[in-house]
Amino acid sequence: MPALSDRVGTFTDSVIRRMTRISNQYGAINLSQGFPDFDPPREMLDALARVAYTGPHQYAVTYGAQNFREALAQKQSKAFGREVDPNKEIVVTCGGTEAMMCAVMTICNPGDKILVFSPFYENYGADAILSGAEPIYVPLVPPDYQFDRSIIEEGFRQGAKGIIVCNPSNPCGKVFTRQELMDIGELALKYDAFVITDEVYEHLVYAPNHHVCMASLPGMYDHTITCNSLSKTYSITGWRLGYLIGPAYVVEGAKKVHDFLTVGAPAPLQEAAVVGLEFPQSYYDDLLALYTAKRDHLLAGLEKIGLKHNIPQGTYFVLVDIQDFLNLPQFAGYTDLQFCEWMIREIGVAAVPGSSFFREPVNHLIRLHFARSEEVLDEAVRRLARLADLLK
Repeated sequence: MPALSDRVGTFTDSVIRRMTRISNQYGAINLSQGFPDFDPPREMLDALARVAYTGPHQYAVTYGAQNFREALAQKQSKAFGREVDPNKEIVVTCGGTEAMMCAVMTICNPGDKILVFSPFYENYGADAILSGAEPIYVPLVPPDYQFDRSIIEEGFRQGAKGIIVCNPSNPCGKVFTRQELMDIGELALKYDAFVITDEVYEHLVYAPNHHVCMASLPGMYDHTITCNSLSKTYSITGWRLGYLIGPAYVVEGAKKVHDFLTVGAPAPLQEAAVVGLEFPQSYYDDLLALYTAKRDHLLAGLEKIGLKHNIPQGTYFVLVDIQDFLNLPQFAGYTDLQFCEWMIREIGVAAVPGSSFFREPVNHLIRLHFARSEEVLDEAVRRLARLADLLK
């Protein structure tokens, strides 16, 4: 048989999406792949119903419909503290996933290096490899997931073109402080490098933490490529609407990469989503209150049954420590992946093995998400209590 490219042998399929497939096979509660089990805002659904009959149904401008880009620019200009040009500084993509790939491909040549924090969302390593770049991993050290500035500087000394910052961070829920972002930004400016940010959970930041856009910091707009998505903010993960914002010369290059990756994001969904981008601040306040309650509800349940976990500062993910279970004789030799597969079959709850997020040999964490109704979270905790009983 003809040989495949070398690159496809250097990473696996998405472990997150694999866990969903196994969860569906066994009818488990899916707390692995992060998508809500509730509907988008009614206003967006009503807009989608109208668009079904009125259109548009053909291609939009490849880099995004004009009214959609204008709505994005108005919303994000407030977050950045500067005016974003909807015609020169935005590319609309097929989800945040494409935005990230587009950003990395735009700045990296084959053989370039790029810095990636570990733990990391699993796509980042693949983004680098598919772009022909070499990832350099920077540890985020638990329990607070702090980083060593000197390791970042060493990566830039080695010629890294940029650094990927997920803020708030999937999977660990870390929210980078203003000082941490300034430290990263100072190094990017010193070495004339880029910061690529993934800010899809920007509105899910729990008190007393605050979200700071890297592009809003002094001198950083021209060195920052902000990637984002409507998926989590408006509960429309299946609509696949993302975007990339950056300085005009970067966006000009990104437009070309995007054009040949996907041509364009769905035109009718862009039209329907404009109403969401125009929501008042009260919508985002209510969204945060909703997820704060869900976070607290799940954490209280985990504590009640005795499962060890972190306390996420942002996102809708929590990391659970399974080391005590791996020490039991019946799980001798198990990897975290094998444990998650067992948990789906025998406990009926799907999680993601932490090893898929870490460059370091981490085998004792699993990731759960809480974008579910309280009834579903309660049932998940009831099932997990059977797991906790193994330690008694």
